[in-house]
Amino acid sequence: MSTENRGEWGSRMGFILAAIGSAVGLGNIWRFPYTVASNGGGAFLIPYLVALLTAGIPILILEFSLGHKIRSSAPGVFGKLSRKYEAIGWFQAFIAFCITTYYVVIIGWAFSYAGYAINGAWGADPKGFLFGEYLQLTDSPMNLGGLNMKVVIPLIIVWAVNYGVLRLGVKEGLEKANKIFMPLLVVALLIIVVRGVTLPGAMAGLDYFFKPDFSKLSDPQVWLAAYGQIFFSLSVCFAIMYAYASYLPKKSDIVNNAFMTGLGNCSFSLISGIGVFSVLGYMAHTQGVSVAEVSSAGVGLAFVVFPQAISALPGMNGIIGVIFFASLIFAGFSSSMSIIEAVVSSISDKFGLTRKQALNRFTALSGILSLVIATRGGLYVLDIVDYATNQYGIVMAGLAELVIFAWFFKTDSIREYANDLSDFAVGKWWLFCIRATSVILGVMFVLKIVNEVSNPYEGYSWLALGVYGLGVMLAIMAASVVFANKKGSDNFEKTIYGNPLVGNELTGDDEKKSSIEEASL
Repeated sequence: MSTENRGEWGSRMGFILAAIGSAVGLGNIWRFPYTVASNGGGAFLIPYLVALLTAGIPILILEFSLGHKIRSSAPGVFGKLSRKYEAIGWFQAFIAFCITTYYVVIIGWAFSYAGYAINGAWGADPKGFLFGEYLQLTDSPMNLGGLNMKVVIPLIIVWAVNYGVLRLGVKEGLEKANKIFMPLLVVALLIIVVRGVTLPGAMAGLDYFFKPDFSKLSDPQVWLAAYGQIFFSLSVCFAIMYAYASYLPKKSDIVNNAFMTGLGNCSFSLISGIGVFSVLGYMAHTQGVSVAEVSSAGVGLAFVVFPQAISALPGMNGIIGVIFFASLIFAGFSSSMSIIEAVVSSISDKFGLTRKQALNRFTALSGILSLVIATRGGLYVLDIVDYATNQYGIVMAGLAELVIFAWFFKTDSIREYANDLSDFAVGKWWLFCIRATSVILGVMFVLKIVNEVSNPYEGYSWLALGVYGLGVMLAIMAASVVFANKKGSDNFEKTIYGNPLVGNELTGDDEKKSSIEEASL
């Protein structure tokens, strides 16, 4: 898998913007602020930063190092460790495939709402408008109700943009797109922040967002929430960062890149939180209620609460509305392109296809499946699939990855490889953090399963959860095994399986024979 065939970033800044762009997604805008406010406000930032330094950045260093050294996407990285582990790489790639299929639909909604914001088309009842007039929601997940053209048309536009950019390649497509989208996202968020903090009641919103409740720090659930937020927001453990790092030039600073990516993502989260809660503070002020009563997360915040707040603004309603939904579009594109790239690079690397051939196959299949989410019952499917992939799929993929590297292999050679390339060296604390995170993630997973048995997600029927949740996860597992057992191209077989990965390859020290394969238990 030569650099000429795989592509390469044109500059360090291009890679950093793309990596941060991948990490910065819709969740930074509609999930992070609510998580902070409901878990101790300013006090939550303490476990959040601890989680960033002990889990987020160490995992980024791990994935950047392996992707850069092996010059392959996730299946190749895991296959290099051992042929039996290649399926884990494909599991991560298919999680990314699944997320893409519904993520592009949400970006399509944002496109529609950017237009609706001009004249406040949602009227006095944004909730009724969203679920009734726009999504035309059916009465149950098992009733899809046919295609909704109000969703299909913007969905096609989103696919066209993603396809057009990715077809241009890594340097000319991904890198240039992120150099456009990321500055635009920053500008859009700063405009919302400036407008938000000047509104009456804004300080009450920011007080709710930042006011520390240190008693929450004794609650294990708050710490688990912090680790969960870091884990899910940095685009780790579902194939993206392996692919992105594999496009880095040979002499690239691994550690500093990881720190810049992690800190950049957190900065975006804080900026978006200030913007969101200053506007929610104004909304609470106009209604004479507490900020807690108007705060929300997810689809409800973006497409119900914020339209309501935009309509109540004393001026510049249309402009602020368009800018808010533009920020969702920019954040969505920077993330969706990275998720697609994770799968495209996996297919291209394994089967020796060109990027365009792999992209064509991916777009055709994922595009067709995304039409299921564009039906009148699509919101139900999206909600369940999103929950299954994020709360279970990524956790399973991450747990498998961390357990393998933390407990079954001597990974010190990976640390030495990163240090040899970096201005700032990491110590043995890195391996301790990887091991601790694997335990924390395992605890989170067990607690989630225990809670799920007694409280089915959102009260959905077991049939719906079985079809769209468990069914999707089983399909991903099956596909991972099938693809892992398919013979790859001659180049893949030779590059990945023809040369065992040994410690002296990673460290460059011939006297250090700490072979990763030999160290397996």
